[in-house]
Amino acid sequence: MRTMREIMAEQDARRAEMRSINEGAAPDGSLAEDQQTRWGVLEAEMTALRQAETRRATLDDMDRRGSGQPIAGTGDGTLDRELRSFSLVRAIASQVPNLGVDCGRERELSQEIARRAGRPFSGMAVPMQIFDRPVEGRTLTTALPVGGPGSNLIATDFRGDQFVSQFHEAMIVRRLGARVLSGLVGNVAIPKQKASATAAWVNEDSVIPASDLQFSQVSLTPRHVGARTEFSRNMLLQSSPDIESLVRADFAAVLAAEVDRAAINGSGSAPEPRGVLQTSGIGVVAAGTNGAALTYDMIVDLRGAVEDAYASGASMAFMSNRKVARTLAKFKDTTGVPMGLDLLFQGVPQAYVSTVPSNLTKGSGTNLSALIYGNWSDLILGYWSEFDLLVNPYEGVAYSKGNVQVRGMVTMDVSVRHPESFAVIKDLITA
Repeated sequence: MRTMREIMAEQDARRAEMRSINEGAAPDGSLAEDQQTRWGVLEAEMTALRQAETRRATLDDMDRRGSGQPIAGTGDGTLDRELRSFSLVRAIASQVPNLGVDCGRERELSQEIARRAGRPFSGMAVPMQIFDRPVEGRTLTTALPVGGPGSNLIATDFRGDQFVSQFHEAMIVRRLGARVLSGLVGNVAIPKQKASATAAWVNEDSVIPASDLQFSQVSLTPRHVGARTEFSRNMLLQSSPDIESLVRADFAAVLAAEVDRAAINGSGSAPEPRGVLQTSGIGVVAAGTNGAALTYDMIVDLRGAVEDAYASGASMAFMSNRKVARTLAKFKDTTGVPMGLDLLFQGVPQAYVSTVPSNLTKGSGTNLSALIYGNWSDLILGYWSEFDLLVNPYEGVAYSKGNVQVRGMVTMDVSVRHPESFAVIKDLITA
């Protein structure tokens, strides 16, 4: 099926031809028979193209709302389903001596992951598919209420389904359509065309000036992010059906949020990846010398900065933090009626996440926020390692309490294919 860019290009070509036919019409506006015939053909083709555009937009929107655009994967739908049902609790418990927890299925899947990756894992290889829908949670324990008068006589209803978690950010860049390269082995260099040949008008019998295509590379290098946490021994033995999702959440929320932060605003200084905001060549729209309040004109200019670079795609979206969202929600028309975010952004999707900075400075302005617009499919997330899970039941402090310490690591990198696909305002004063 044709891409949106190809469909739009075909529409432009037919629109130009129809404009040419119209300009060649007789003074009274009538068209010659052959012009009228061609006009009818073009009109029918434009109708078909508009229908194709609608279908393509629907499919692209469905892809954008997914968990990303995987470029590489297992290619085995049955295996992918098995990987998504991988039990993190059994994988952890099986590595604790004397618990006697069977995780033959998880171990087989871990061996298959390692085989496909072509390298061994420090602990057990855990598929990233289990984090496709991260939930939230942090410290887990089965400790009973603190003792007190009559406490041993009071029954306690355990409601694992009502677990109250600590707040975490959900990963957003994959949901906006970032491209995902998985199963990487060596360093990655993706060839990229950075300049086209140029056209020139020449006189008859004159030489056309030579011009060369120019190329560069988009590079990805393994970088490591990890987290450690501790689980009680009882947690792994006396788990309710909800514990699986809570244990997944402990790492998913922490690691996913950190990958998100690095993809948006990573410094690029080793060992941290370089995020969109720190990428050289993205468009910048200045609000003011010391920052300024966001206006509708700035939103239009931000879109224009990307469109002027001919950047487009199926994953165009705005991203900012919740301070900006709150400021925008207060925009009203001349009659005092709220304008609404969809009207302000002309129907383009938006996402609001705290990993977009709100502590930027410019001139004397402080605590300024950023607003990003771009084609998020031009953001690449490259993964060398699945989630590498290693359990240490002998760590000193954890051992003294009968607990186990768990370490999770992911090896990945971030890169922007086309800096021109993104533009940002970095100096917004929020209400």
